[in-house]
Amino acid sequence: MPGVKVHPSCTESETFVGMDPSGRYGRYKELLGSGSVKRVYRAFDKQEGIEVAWNQVKLNNFIDDPIMLHRLHSEVILLRDLSHDHIIKLSAFWNDDVTHTLNFITQVCSSGSLREYRKRHKHVSMKAIKKWCKQILQGLDYLHSHHPCIIHRDLNCSNVFINGNTGQVKIGDLGLAAIVGRSHSAHSVLGTPEFMAPELYSENYTEKVDIYSFGMCVLEMVTREIPYCECESVVKIYKKVTSGVRPESLNKIKNSEVKSFIDKCIAHHPNARPSAAQLLKDPFFHDLL
Repeated sequence: MPGVKVHPSCTESETFVGMDPSGRYGRYKELLGSGSVKRVYRAFDKQEGIEVAWNQVKLNNFIDDPIMLHRLHSEVILLRDLSHDHIIKLSAFWNDDVTHTLNFITQVCSSGSLREYRKRHKHVSMKAIKKWCKQILQGLDYLHSHHPCIIHRDLNCSNVFINGNTGQVKIGDLGLAAIVGRSHSAHSVLGTPEFMAPELYSENYTEKVDIYSFGMCVLEMVTREIPYCECESVVKIYKKVTSGVRPESLNKIKNSEVKSFIDKCIAHHPNARPSAAQLLKDPFFHDLL
């Protein structure tokens, strides 16, 4: 009406820069994160009235790489069929033939990755870290006991996400995960060097590689240092890992209980490492009961 002033806050609204084919999800311009494979945008689920993550992969980048295309689609297929409190949930996915992108909608964790969160918060009790560890192990136990078994293969603190207001953590980025049969063995070299178990390099391994990576995650959570940060190259990391030389940051841990727990997880031989189910029963977690 003429002469009626509308408060600015009443006209301010964010505009979607994209919609999914069903019209349920709207994508905002804000980028939540990006990596070598995908970009993640903030989005909104109009049906549920909640914020979500819109993951977008430019398929043109991998048109001549069928192996990478398979990995990308594997993440979507895996997530679609998984349901666990500590695994990022996928709710929709589709290919956009016009923009040549693979798009999928997942849960969003309000505080980002555990690595980012730990960098922001220096003063965290051991009890809080144990709670995070237990949740990660519950997620791993779910993956490893899944039929068929699922090996994450790239577990690290940048692939674990947290809701800071609840302390709930969730394992994400399953793009390098492998579905294995009864043998529980896989045969390709994949992962993040600082977190890769020695047997990964020999191309013959089981889900115990995730236990090794989990141990390195615990080390990073406690020290706030990425394992093997003393190494100047991937080659040097490889030499240390395969020869059984531990990260220097392990020596900074004075708590014998914590150091012993990490030692179990990063044992050089996979048979010496406990399973996720066994670790959940470890005395390390007794004070959480």
